[in-house]
Amino acid sequence: MPGEEPAESERTTDHDEIRDWVEERDGRPARVEGTDDDGDGLLRVDFGDGDDDLEPVSWDEFFEAFEENDLAMVSQDETTEGEGSRFSKLASRGEGNEGE
Repeated sequence: MPGEEPAESERTTDHDEIRDWVEERDGRPARVEGTDDDGDGLLRVDFGDGDDDLEPVSWDEFFEAFEENDLAMVSQDETTEGEGSRFSKLASRGEGNEGE
């Protein structure tokens, strides 16, 4: 809506912060099956929303691929309405990291 402030997002590469944020929202580390020739798959956070293409991975596997692909996590703690948010995305550390 006009005049509304967008919800703020945070960007981090800190493994503990990422794990805490995900687990506070009942999420788990995962990857998308069949999205990579070497079997690694694209990393995702699984919140149990019924996406059958997600395969659970350990935190160690998740963060190994996270570092190999030079990723950062962009997340939002609250919506503009003040509700808890599960918005997150994994992005290249080179994408829009002004102020980092």
